Amino acid sequence: MPRVGELKIVTGTANPDLALKICDHLGCKLTPSMVDTFSDGEIRVEMSGNVRGDDVYVVQPTCAPVNHNLMELCLMLDALKRASAGRVTAVVPYFGYARQDRKVVPRVPISAKMVADFITVAGVDRVLTIDLHSGQIQGFFNKPVDNLYAAQVLLDYIRQLGDDFIVVSPDAGGTERARAYAKRLGAGLAIVDKRREGPNKAHAVQLIGDVKNKIAVVLDDMIDTGGTMTEAGNLLAEHGAKDVVACATHPVLSGPAVDRLMSSSFSQVIVTDTIPLSPKAAACEKFKVISVGSLIAKAIHNIHSESSVSVLFS
Repeated sequence: MPRVGELKIVTGTANPDLALKICDHLGCKLTPSMVDTFSDGEIRVEMSGNVRGDDVYVVQPTCAPVNHNLMELCLMLDALKRASAGRVTAVVPYFGYARQDRKVVPRVPISAKMVADFITVAGVDRVLTIDLHSGQIQGFFNKPVDNLYAAQVLLDYIRQLGDDFIVVSPDAGGTERARAYAKRLGAGLAIVDKRREGPNKAHAVQLIGDVKNKIAVVLDDMIDTGGTMTEAGNLLAEHGAKDVVACATHPVLSGPAVDRLMSSSFSQVIVTDTIPLSPKAAACEKFKVISVGSLIAKAIHNIHSESSVSVLFS
């Protein structure tokens, strides 16, 4: 039996559709809450229902507008803490500021650590997220963190595309992730040698591996401006891949990303719904969205029932 009260799901404004899918899988309804803004732009939060002693899960990715959604999350956590919730779990499918996880040059912040501190101080008891940009961010929290892997849902779709795959990492840093996918697909591995000229500016230099006459799946944790992904895709097409598919967990898609992907060599761009697609991206036939609602729902069920969450990592 769980040590806390009733399971309740609360959502912010960042991705309410995902929260509804989670509720559908759990067979429950959203707990009513009010999230609004005052005339000066300050966020106003109020829990409309009783949560005293309950096991509450707040679904709120910190996607664009990042600062607004982060503050909204923290205020909701604080409201629940002050409403005497038994346990509060922040379900953050996409964790913003994750790329600033270390000092790469002097006199810069470690923003991922600061955001972890914000969420912790706001009153969270546990964090549930998907595909953190780097695993060490779990250590930035002094609370339990469950970092789920979208591979659970993405691989099922990828397998339907054919049987002659090669998984490609668009840069050296993503090699471990690509290797894990390749192992589960029984596929080969290739790596794109990338040179970064500045933030959001990358250039694919050369390809390590043979992709000729294969279905090349370019794998990353997120697509931001799309520069890294499209450079890699075009390079693979030049090297004779018979089909080139992009696959990423988080469709950040800022700036020129959608235009770049629409005009790229990719036949499909496979993403999840950790972040809602913009109307422009949703209208593009190349995008295929796979829901992580069932994955998150299983994790929430296991946490609430005090069962193992690690069974979802295999």
